[in-house]
Amino acid sequence: MEIEGKVIIDLPLQSGTSKAGNPWKKKEWVIETQGNYPKRVKIQAFNANVDNIRLEMGKDYRLSVDLESREFNGRWYTDVSVYRSEEIMQQPQQGYQQPAYGGDVQGAYSQPQGGFPQGAPQSFGAPAATAFDSAPANSDEDLPF
Repeated sequence: MEIEGKVIIDLPLQSGTSKAGNPWKKKEWVIETQGNYPKRVKIQAFNANVDNIRLEMGKDYRLSVDLESREFNGRWYTDVSVYRSEEIMQQPQQGYQQPAYGGDVQGAYSQPQGGFPQGAPQSFGAPAATAFDSAPANSDEDLPF
């Protein structure tokens, strides 16, 4: 199973000796997933994986994990053990990006010298009459309302 998230807590290394006399070590981290409802998940690396997994605070990772639940004294506990990690490189935030059509943005929205948008017909025949045409030329009030 894979999980993606940012390392928000780096817990200290734990080590000891089992009842059988075998040494063990465990490293734990807490990651926060992304999305509309972020979740915090404690993950761990055990024994040989402690040396193979290197996670740094504040960085995003894609982690391959195993889930395992066990019962102890009538209660159930779940471990999320990581066995592979891959850092997710964030793309730098860029302000403006060139449009997909590859055209000149400034030229696409500007009007040519004639005042008509590019591709519009340059001649429409006789101009239509407007309310302004009927007002006398020497009138003090040339507003239509």
